[in-house]
Amino acid sequence: MSAPAYAPRSRRYPPPARTLPPPGLAASPAAQPDLDAPCVATVVCPKERIDLRLVLGQLGRGAGDPTHRWDREGRYGPAGVWRTSRTPEGPATLHLAQSANGDVHARAWGPGAEWMIASAPELLGCRDDVTDFDAGAHPALAEAARRLPGLRLARVNLVFEMLAGAILEQKVTAKEAFSSWRVLVTAHGDPAPGPAPAGMRVFPDPDVWRRIPSWEWHRAGVDPRRARTSVEAARVASSLERTLELGRGGPEAARKLRSINGVGIWTAAETTQRAHGDPDSPSVGDYHIHDVVGWALVGKPVDDDGMLELLEPYRGHRQRVIRIITASGFSKPRFGPKLTIQDHRWH
Repeated sequence: MSAPAYAPRSRRYPPPARTLPPPGLAASPAAQPDLDAPCVATVVCPKERIDLRLVLGQLGRGAGDPTHRWDREGRYGPAGVWRTSRTPEGPATLHLAQSANGDVHARAWGPGAEWMIASAPELLGCRDDVTDFDAGAHPALAEAARRLPGLRLARVNLVFEMLAGAILEQKVTAKEAFSSWRVLVTAHGDPAPGPAPAGMRVFPDPDVWRRIPSWEWHRAGVDPRRARTSVEAARVASSLERTLELGRGGPEAARKLRSINGVGIWTAAETTQRAHGDPDSPSVGDYHIHDVVGWALVGKPVDDDGMLELLEPYRGHRQRVIRIITASGFSKPRFGPKLTIQDHRWH
């Protein structure tokens, strides 16, 4: 078995969670009335330095995501990121801030705070094993990987929440999907526990998601097909979480997700990438990714079959290769047809 990608650094890993008031949070008492509320906290000490922005960058669904907010200027406390989630133990708010030595200070509030803290190392990619990944066959890819040593794949450990967001992104633009997510979570989610920035919400309970009226799906710009798939997924939400027992994704986890009517290979891959931290689940069927991979690796656009052929030498880490390409700042030439934004709302 290969060595883990994390280890303690002069103290037990992870340090024991403890209840304490959040020290050093500087914000307006009027804007943040709960700053003195107790929280559960720990310090995650990765063996290899991680980059908070690179690890968590793909989890936010647009600048207006009510469940994920970057606070780079420290307006609500130490600069970092705020996340909310509906954990198996209840709603929770998590704040992550990275110190100069690479340690990540994690604080959480709400009924699910203990769960969020226990899951923080996996969320931060500390258990993402890269020991058998070799990009040396492609010099440009190897150089990009070398320049991104802090890139790890996050494992959120919440399948239905990740699947619900992926369903909203089916065959529409990111702008449309992010708007639908913002509207639905804001309207039906719970207020974020603790001193979260104003406007943050917790993803709704599956029963609440399942009972969203049809007209509210339409008003959020979600067509009937995606609405039906969302409702069906909510009905089997508890069984979806059991796919986490299969490890970091893989064919069996994808098969179980695809047993839901309306969930295809793309949606399953987008879900296991985030929920399971799957390093080998390329998004086949994506409107752009195959061309991005083609331009990056061979200097021309390719289709999905061509993308899979190019990624075959990296089997086991095909999604990791895509993350390295996109995180490196590479983008395909800006020409060719663009996906048209559609309006599914009633007027």
